[in-house]
Amino acid sequence: MMTGLDALAHALEGYWSRNHQPITDLCAVEAVRLILANLERAWKCGGDLEARPVMGKLSTVLRQGKAAWLLFASGVLGYLLDAYANLGYSRGSLGVGTALLKTHVLMANLATVIIYKKRLHPSDWLGTAVMLAGVLLVLDLRLGGERLNWYDLFFLASASCVTVNAFVIKSAQEKRRVVTDIIGYYNNFVVLLLFFISSLLTGALSAPGVSHGWGFWGLVALGGLAQTMIYFFYYRCLRRFEVFIAKLYLLLMPILSAVIGLVFMDEAMSAKKAAGIALILAGAAFILLRERLNRGRERAAA
Repeated sequence: MMTGLDALAHALEGYWSRNHQPITDLCAVEAVRLILANLERAWKCGGDLEARPVMGKLSTVLRQGKAAWLLFASGVLGYLLDAYANLGYSRGSLGVGTALLKTHVLMANLATVIIYKKRLHPSDWLGTAVMLAGVLLVLDLRLGGERLNWYDLFFLASASCVTVNAFVIKSAQEKRRVVTDIIGYYNNFVVLLLFFISSLLTGALSAPGVSHGWGFWGLVALGGLAQTMIYFFYYRCLRRFEVFIAKLYLLLMPILSAVIGLVFMDEAMSAKKAAGIALILAGAAFILLRERLNRGRERAAA
């Protein structure tokens, strides 16, 4: 009974919400219809195995509908982080770009201090300082900025989108109790839709020199398959291992990218930038390991 009333409350709230959308209105109206058709049966006959599951499923689904604007925001941020990364790679190197993308660990660390007023351990600040030093070396900043590759800043913009998106996803999970698979679906769907729209608006698909033969569509299919496998293996690892372990393994990506760039793409890599990449990865690993230690102590204290 209480689950059914909870589902009914979610449906009415979703319909009257200031953030409602046409699709959420349809879901809310249909939910009310199903609730009114099954609530009395579920209350009078608690063993009704046909009516009771309807209440539980509707309660869960309606929470997802109320969080539609959060899920859409997550998709927009996913589009922006990919777009910024693509702009960076258009004029930057694989190793440097992939290393700068890992600065989202640094940004998340700083965000917890600025936004959530969380006090960090001195060792956390040490890891943050190491990453900042690595960023400065990779960007090769000098007085006047004549050595700066401005396209590298797009990697930092992409990392900032990753950081903001992480807080949006966390809010959807904790405040709206949205299922992880639903978040992944919305994120990928909105990203795909926005890239298709932007390609049409910019004329990228019909630009001169763009071949739409089997080779073109083969690359598109290969890229889509690769993106799908990334999510498949990443979420699979998250289910089998702790989050910090998966994040630590992801720190190997810049090293692999740097090797591919040097061997197959004839990219240049100065000793200063190589040292910067090493500092970024070392600082990120230090922060992740420290985060793991902090959580272990909090669980032990609880």
